[in-house]
Parts: sequence; structure tokens; C-alpha cells
Amino acid sequence: MSIPATQMRPGMIIKYKDDLHLVFSVEHRTPGNLRAFIQAKLRNVRTGSMFIERFRSPDPIDRVYVDEVKMEFLYSDGDDYYFMDEAFEQTMLKRETLGDAVDFLIPNLSISVSFHDGKAVGIELPTVVEMTVMETEPGIKSATASSVTKPAKTETGLVVQVPPFINEGEKIRVDTAEGAYMSRA
Repeated sequence: MSIPATQMRPGMIIKYKDDLHLVFSVEHRTPGNLRAFIQAKLRNVRTGSMFIERFRSPDPIDRVYVDEVKMEFLYSDGDDYYFMDEAFEQTMLKRETLGDAVDFLIPNLSISVSFHDGKAVGIELPTVVEMTVMETEPGIKSATASSVTKPAKTETGLVVQVPPFINEGEKIRVDTAEGAYMSRA
């Protein structure tokens, strides 16, 4: 189904250059004396590569409808990641399909898996994930929130910049869109 580029929204899956792409962000730009255009940040569903593309306002965009299935992350085995739906059916996804989302997958995390033509094409993470800090420098006694940060390694191996008062073993909330520390859990 074709829609004009002006109706493109983040989270949509579109077909562009014979490949499926996830729309990350959309901006309507009107530079000075030039014609308006739509600038979209796209992620190739198959390869995981991200790029920015410009569309003219009337350009037809092929929107692809996918089936969303609520699933729970169970465990990983090397590059294989296992999920289970409400009917207790298990699905295995490869690391290539998941891309950077593997850094946020903790056991029992509820996610949404997108299927197109019976094949899993991607997942949608919750906006915030609670993770345990496994490694970080020792906390400073009287440290308060400031612009100073230190690296902290989480249970999945993701390294997040945290304030100096965060210690090993603490749970923190991480924004999945940017991979940034939000607060203590």
C-alpha cells in the first residue's frame, strides 16, 4: 500500500529499494528558497545498517504491514536468541536479525516481535530496561548528580555512562533508544 512521504511515522516498516526498512525518525524540512522535503532516518531490517534518506513530499512510500506478536525473552546461546509467546511456542532469532537490541535483552523481558510473511524481521523493545551494574569504579562517598560520569558495564555487556554515585550490584534504568542512563531502579 502506497502512502505519501508526509504520512511516514517512526516505527513504520516501509519497502524502499526492494528491501524492508524500519523508520527511526522523520523530519519535515523547509529550507529557505528550496522545496520542502521529508528527511527520514531508516534502518535496513535485513542488514541492520542505518542511513538518512530524503523524500519529496508527494513521493509514494510503500508501507508494509507486519504482524506484532508479544513475546518474552528466555535466553541466548551464542548468536541464537530464544523467545516464547503466550501459547508457549518458542522462536529463535539470530543476532543479525536483532542488531543492537541484543545489548538490552535480559531474561523475562517482554518485547514485541515483528513478523512479515511468516519470518521474524525485527523486535520492538520497551522504552526503558532495568539492568544490573556488574563492573564499575568504586563510588565516591559524597558524590551528587553532576556532569561527571564513569563507565559501568551491565549484565548484558552494554557499557553505559553513569553518575559517580552508582556502585556495582545496583539496578539502573537504561533508555533503549539511546543506550543512556536514566536513573536508579
